Amino acid sequence: MCGIVGFYGHDQVVYDLVAGLTALQHRGQDSAGVVTFQDMFHIKKGLGLVANVFREKNLERLTGNMGIGHARYTTQGTNELVNVQPFAVNYPFGLAMVHNGNVINFKELRKTLYEDHHRLLETSNDLELLLYTLAAELEQKDLKHLSVDDIFQSVETTQRKVRGAYSTITMIANRGFLVFNDPYGIRPLVMGQRKDRDGLTYGFASESTCFDYLGYETVGDLEPGETVFIDAKRQAHRRTTCQEGKAFCVFEYIYFAREDSMIHNRFVASERVRMGKKLAETVKLSGLDPDIIIDVPSSAYFFASSLAEEMEIAYRRGLAKNNHIGRSFISPTQQEREQVVRHKLNPIKEIIRGKKVAVVDDSIVRGTTSKRIVKLLRNAGAEKVYFISAAPPIKYPCIYGIDMAISTDLIATKLPSIEEIAEYLEADALIYQSLEDLQALYPENSMCYACFEGKYPTGHCQEELSQIEQERIASQK
Repeated sequence: MCGIVGFYGHDQVVYDLVAGLTALQHRGQDSAGVVTFQDMFHIKKGLGLVANVFREKNLERLTGNMGIGHARYTTQGTNELVNVQPFAVNYPFGLAMVHNGNVINFKELRKTLYEDHHRLLETSNDLELLLYTLAAELEQKDLKHLSVDDIFQSVETTQRKVRGAYSTITMIANRGFLVFNDPYGIRPLVMGQRKDRDGLTYGFASESTCFDYLGYETVGDLEPGETVFIDAKRQAHRRTTCQEGKAFCVFEYIYFAREDSMIHNRFVASERVRMGKKLAETVKLSGLDPDIIIDVPSSAYFFASSLAEEMEIAYRRGLAKNNHIGRSFISPTQQEREQVVRHKLNPIKEIIRGKKVAVVDDSIVRGTTSKRIVKLLRNAGAEKVYFISAAPPIKYPCIYGIDMAISTDLIATKLPSIEEIAEYLEADALIYQSLEDLQALYPENSMCYACFEGKYPTGHCQEELSQIEQERIASQK
């Protein structure tokens, strides 16, 4: 999972790029990179947070009226500079690309690219597969007279060849701006625009929140399998090139996206409120009688507050958060995740002491973070600790870009019953949102629930599952 941005229009788009990436920093903290175009590609990338990678001297040389940027959260490949996006190739025309997601048929594509197109991959980042596949398709066209239809056809073939989840933004030097996603629309991608002195500036981003900061009007989300091409005259062309279904990742609403973002005409905060209210039905049936309901800050706030409102129980902020510490879920190792929890959260003892506390988190993945939170609350004097997950049990690996690719890491896979998981967490009770209740919130059946039920929208993926798990284990060594 990563954050991507792209702008095409006014001079010096680099300032919008860096500001946009900063707004999307929650989507990736491992590395950041930007490339702009003016006569040639100008690129800067590095390891760490956006604020640590870019300095004023970098921005001054990143000239041009088009550019793309990326904030990385490593789920495939290693966290090394060689794997930091964006990537660029000089033929055909000059292509620079960023993407968010995960390509799952990488072994097949790597073989095809080498044997049929004689391209040797230089990194372990799956962006190379997308970039080289698109480049190979464009090469088949009459490049001197390349048409918009040629570009759309090249994208369509790429979408049919590349399996997995991906939202991409590509600059084609002196030709335009190309944006497309996978045939199921698993990963988010939003289009925006802003009127500037020299005409419209187009923007694309993983979430709408960066448009709010920059004064862009949100045009709307890309639909599954949709392609947008902004030509050299800044005319927009849109077409559905390869749609095979709708399977937007529900985990974006549960955890990953910022609460102030709007995705597919739904505010993330409002979706979390709906999930919290639905969760109240299960909590009431359990017979639990907490004195207070608290959240694990900050993604669980709307779950907890709406649950408390529905149950007419006091909501309190029982855990203080150090806002200068990153998100524990996207820390690359378990040891780092536990360190983040220790340094990020501190119980407010006056609120916790002597109380039966229901603590709500967005999800339980590995269980170690949840176990640490239960211990923190007990040490603060809680009489009882009830742990509540706004997400159903995560039983299956995610192969589409969220760091849940190793099945043996998942607590709901290792321990078959809720009682056993509660015992491991050392909680007095454990409640999960049921999958049926979560699905009832989206009757149009437009979501991916693969990590909860094992049904992958791209089809049976056992071979890919094994390959991704092996690659992920290898990258952690």
